[in-house]
Amino acid sequence: MTAEWTLREAELSSAAHDTKGAGRASAEAVRGHLDQVLPALESLRSQSHQLAAWGEELALRLLGGQRLLAAGNGGSAAEAQHLTAELVGRFDADRRPFSAISLHAETSAVTAIANDYGFEELFARQVRAHARSGDILMLLSTSGKSPNLLRAAEAAARLNVTTWALTGPAPNPLASACAETVAIDAVAANAQECHLIALHAVCRAFDAVLAQRGCGGLVRSGSIPGRRP
Repeated sequence: MTAEWTLREAELSSAAHDTKGAGRASAEAVRGHLDQVLPALESLRSQSHQLAAWGEELALRLLGGQRLLAAGNGGSAAEAQHLTAELVGRFDADRRPFSAISLHAETSAVTAIANDYGFEELFARQVRAHARSGDILMLLSTSGKSPNLLRAAEAAARLNVTTWALTGPAPNPLASACAETVAIDAVAANAQECHLIALHAVCRAFDAVLAQRGCGGLVRSGSIPGRRP
């Protein structure tokens, strides 16, 4: 056996050992993350009354012709857009569409405002453009510190727009700036996971109010093309 072959075997053995060590570390990281899911969910569950109240209020406002505006940054932007899609489209059963706008989703407006007025004005300027008295503004942030969301909340308050926040642990600036808050006592990743569950819970309450009032059907009779009955 040559010295070169022995060295190669040693390298392979070391690599295998490193891989096993990395595997153990990644498995521990996954378990650690999952171990935090239930405590975060319990934090959310303790505020289920607020989610139900939001769903009820949202249904009454939107049935009355008001609209929902929603905003967030990064992953929170994706979740805000998820909510507006559920309202304009549908959650469970077919029903009429409702007005809901994600303020980060119109790329030309977003880039123009950020370029001309600065990123901190990104949502506030759109609130001043789109919001009307009686509308609802939903703001999502795991930190609760995003300046552009805080500016949006301030702009909404001046227009008699109701502000709701989904955040991470409270107290935080966004929770203080908004009329009502659901704050998840968890690290950012787990808080954000619970935000999606919270939005689905609000949608369930929303649809329950529509069904109770006999407003859950489509605007016109018949099925929607391309959907199974």
